[in-house]
Amino acid sequence: MTTSIPGLDVLFIAGFGPIPQRVSDSQDFYQQTLGLPLKPMEGNSDYLVADHDALTGAKHFALWPLDQAAASCFGTSVWPDTHPVPQGWIEFEVDDLTSATDILMKKGYQLLVANRLEPWGQSVTRLLGPEGLLVGLTVTPWLR
Repeated sequence: MTTSIPGLDVLFIAGFGPIPQRVSDSQDFYQQTLGLPLKPMEGNSDYLVADHDALTGAKHFALWPLDQAAASCFGTSVWPDTHPVPQGWIEFEVDDLTSATDILMKKGYQLLVANRLEPWGQSVTRLLGPEGLLVGLTVTPWLR
């Protein structure tokens, strides 16, 4: 799949999921009610994930706790009052993150994270979409 903007080539949806303020409430709904095969991610028991081979149609579905999303975007466990609290997140895998990041900046989007290598090996640029969704453009080596 390619976009109409040269240099910003989305390959697939790399991940999606809600950003719960109380993981236990969301876990009750998604795991207990809907029966999604969620399990704690190794080394992070609050980040519940359904691996891509356990839930078809998405490479990664997870309940990403708000305090962890805040830490990833702002370096603190508290989401700042200056930004709307996101209700969900989505990540789009791109071919060239540097190019995609440059395009977003040139278009005037306020980036929360720009082309950063995360401790788990994923490179990401994050911003809030117009509806408040936490959007990431990523390069995720283990999903390719």
